[in-house]
Amino acid sequence: MSSVSLVASAELPTPWGVFTMTGFKEEATGKDHVALSMGDITTDAPVLARIHSECLTGDALFSLRCDCGFQLQAALQRIAKEERGVLLYVRQEGRGIGLLNKIHAYHLQDQGADTVEANEALGFAPDLRDYTICADMLKLLDVKSLRLMTNNPRKIKAMEKYGIPVAERVPLEEGKNAYNEFYLATKAGKLGHMLHD
Repeated sequence: MSSVSLVASAELPTPWGVFTMTGFKEEATGKDHVALSMGDITTDAPVLARIHSECLTGDALFSLRCDCGFQLQAALQRIAKEERGVLLYVRQEGRGIGLLNKIHAYHLQDQGADTVEANEALGFAPDLRDYTICADMLKLLDVKSLRLMTNNPRKIKAMEKYGIPVAERVPLEEGKNAYNEFYLATKAGKLGHMLHD
């Protein structure tokens, strides 16, 4: 049984091209998630893809504390350039702890904690995201394999575990700046993200 149901699709024009936006409802939580796709993603050729967890601060408020907004835009641009691909926008803010807890974590980071220490100080694991829903979204879209834009090895392992082969990892290093250098170093050092300096 799928963890999500496909609800509706519509065109979504963006600065980079017209995507198809498909909405999904997560059965367990009632959360809404979306996929932005372009071109025929149902063929056997691996699909350029991004699994993007919601980040209100980076995606919509232009925060420099993270690289999320930069990665979101770069992923959409790359998909549009290839005229084929899919981006999953998954409502798992703050690596799954939610927006208000993320603000609490930011406060702890302002006091010197890194992103992992802040989550743990609040009683959370460093990363609570569930990628089952991502695999189910891809299956409902009839995506067979991926060229996954990610620096996070957990996403690759999760897709493989849930039956979506990853033919290639496509690095996505975007938006490094003075405000997020420590954050990115922590993601590499403590969460195993594959980043170059």
